[in-house]
Amino acid sequence: MPFDSLGLAPALVQAAAESGYAAPTAIQAAAIPAILQGRDVRGSTQTGSGKTAAFSLPLLQRLAAEPVQSPRRVRALVLVPTREPNSRPRSARPCAVWRSTCPNA
Repeated sequence: MPFDSLGLAPALVQAAAESGYAAPTAIQAAAIPAILQGRDVRGSTQTGSGKTAAFSLPLLQRLAAEPVQSPRRVRALVLVPTREPNSRPRSARPCAVWRSTCPNA
């Protein structure tokens, strides 16, 4: 199943491809469509399985869909429970690529 079948915006699919993502992992294939539908998702899988992209790609899409309000308010809250994945959100490459193509993100 390719990323473009998950309901992601074309710019996010392109950013994922440019970042080296060839196909979604099992957690991404299950979580991304559910998150885009606004459902709550809880997933547990091994390190390196793509959990960060599973929540960050649809989060970026949802943030881009709503205009930035003034004064600025919290639009997303990401809780990171352990030290190991704490460095991942800052280095999520699709986020960096997407940010440069979407002024609302």
